[in-house]
Amino acid sequence: MKFFNYARYFTGFLFAVGVILSASNTTRWIWHIFLVSLLLFAFQQKEMRPLRMFLLAIAPYVAVSILGDITEVLSKDLYSRWYNYFANANMLAIIWVVAILFSQYRQNKVAEKERIKRQKEDEINRAIAARKVELEGLVKERTAELTKQKEELENTLKELRNAQNQLIQSEKMASLGELTAGIAHEIQNPLNFVNNFSEINSELIEELRQEMEAGNMQLAEELANDIKENEDKINQHGKRAESIVKGMLLHSRGRSGQKEPTDINALCDEYLRLSYHGFRAKDKSFNADFRLETDKSIRKVSVVPQDLGRVLLNLINNAFYAVNEKLKSGVKDYSPQVVVSTKQLKEMIEIKVLDNGNGIPDSVIKKIFQPFFSTKPTGQGTGLGLSISYDIITKGHSGEIRVESKEKQGTEFIITLPVKSKKE
Repeated sequence: MKFFNYARYFTGFLFAVGVILSASNTTRWIWHIFLVSLLLFAFQQKEMRPLRMFLLAIAPYVAVSILGDITEVLSKDLYSRWYNYFANANMLAIIWVVAILFSQYRQNKVAEKERIKRQKEDEINRAIAARKVELEGLVKERTAELTKQKEELENTLKELRNAQNQLIQSEKMASLGELTAGIAHEIQNPLNFVNNFSEINSELIEELRQEMEAGNMQLAEELANDIKENEDKINQHGKRAESIVKGMLLHSRGRSGQKEPTDINALCDEYLRLSYHGFRAKDKSFNADFRLETDKSIRKVSVVPQDLGRVLLNLINNAFYAVNEKLKSGVKDYSPQVVVSTKQLKEMIEIKVLDNGNGIPDSVIKKIFQPFFSTKPTGQGTGLGLSISYDIITKGHSGEIRVESKEKQGTEFIITLPVKSKKE
């Protein structure tokens, strides 16, 4: 590009020299020959294409100059008459050259600006391309990191689920242990009556035999009546033990968590006694006043008895635990008390479990239904009892469970079940 600029400058210089030397006849024809040769050479060589426009600008002046010189040689009179025309034509040709040079200068400036602009755009595009490559690399690295973190989180979640399942199983086994202890104690009572009356009847039968041998029929008849009364009591307590076993077998049978008509009052009574006797089986010194306040208008309702029984067992166990802890703290004139009550509302049933223990602090009362949260010391609770109870009531029965508590006064859990009663 610079070469052609220098060539244009050199050609312009020759043109100016030619104008100055045109006064001499000899140099005039030499200059004409040189310019014509230059024009022919430039138009024959492909490499000289950038100079053609500039040379075409000079061509009119060369043509006018040659035509004037030839006319002057052939006819000086004609040249004299047309001198002014030749002079004006030369002047116009020079103006044409200047105009073309100025136009070329402007075009070169514009072209240079465009070149610089394109160069900057190319640099920007290269920078953008380089940045794009860099960002793509960063995205790949970040994607790889996120993928790795995702895999780690999935593994962690899997481990947590396994741990949760183990804890839930542990909670189930703990509940089963407490339930078993209560059942054993509950069955033990009628069995004790059966065993005691059986021993008494054995002694009475021996006395009856002796009296009959002695001929004392009146005393023998009294002994026979006593034996009959004892047999009735044995039968009564035997049936009581049988009903307990049947009831627990009914609850333990695999029914896939299906709802069935259930006597809520009987269910509360059963699990209240089982919970109390379960605590007594673990701690013989434990003693508390407990009672059931039922609404007799409640009919059988459709619930999952195993699940609702588990909720009741959790709540009542917590209530007995709370009053026992307060009793151990040495509070004067304190009488442990747990009350379970039922009430029929409009198309709803309300079950309350109330204790007069230490209560739940306000700072933790909002967390008690969260999984793995427990107010009990380490090793005495998994933190899943209330969480599971919450899911059973809210998700399994579309009900509601809430808690009201005052520190140092006690706690009350309130269950509401939106179920319609069904008549027996």
